[in-house]
Amino acid sequence: MVKRESNIGRVGTGLAGVTVLLALGAGSLTLLSGPAYRLGLALGSAFGMLRWGAYLGLAGIVGAVLAGGLLLAAGRRGTPLVAACVAGLVAAAAFAVPYSWTKQVERVPPIHDITTDIEEPPAFQAVLPLRADAPNTAEYGGPEVAAQQRSAYPDLRPIDLPVNPETAFVAAREVALSRGWEIVAAAAQEGRIEATDTTFWFGFQDDVVVRIRPRDGGSRVDIRSVSRVGRSDVGANAARIRSFRDALLQRLSR
Repeated sequence: MVKRESNIGRVGTGLAGVTVLLALGAGSLTLLSGPAYRLGLALGSAFGMLRWGAYLGLAGIVGAVLAGGLLLAAGRRGTPLVAACVAGLVAAAAFAVPYSWTKQVERVPPIHDITTDIEEPPAFQAVLPLRADAPNTAEYGGPEVAAQQRSAYPDLRPIDLPVNPETAFVAAREVALSRGWEIVAAAAQEGRIEATDTTFWFGFQDDVVVRIRPRDGGSRVDIRSVSRVGRSDVGANAARIRSFRDALLQRLSR
């Protein structure tokens, strides 16, 4: 019986070591995929790193469960068990990131151009030269894109404000700056702000245009956010518009 438990313990210890290696591989692939893309790796290859990170992460989760079970059965609660548990957590995190992205892609439409005004989307001007080599055009996709947005993001509508356009412009510019956007143009007389927002991990560049017009003694603000790469934005542009809208309303309510 003691010999059997010893053998189980050795197997569990060995499996714990393998799990640590799987977790390290999974974590490294997941963490480095974004920086690798920033350094010039093709987007498909960077996503491939995420995919393999998820595969190794899943294998690490299974290994951690098996190793932990064997070690507990053998009565070993020392370093190998701790290593298996920590490796399992790292593997789970490495699996969770790409898995959550995949699920988010399934929940949102495959579009990357979002606006509060689907009838007359704000137009880019100053940003256009910066998008010259971008795979995605700055031209709006028309009724098909509008229909998908209306179904997925019905809350995104023009923002009516009880302040004059000049006040709304100043507030909108302050909010854009507070969010770390790079201001490309701020034409107060035209009521137009253009900016670029760079995502933290992959460094994706999404362009934003804010349009401010007079409206019934106040002003109407419209926002449009467009990705430079990728067919689907995984909901990022809609989230950016919501965040900007909420911050603008909060600033003007002070």
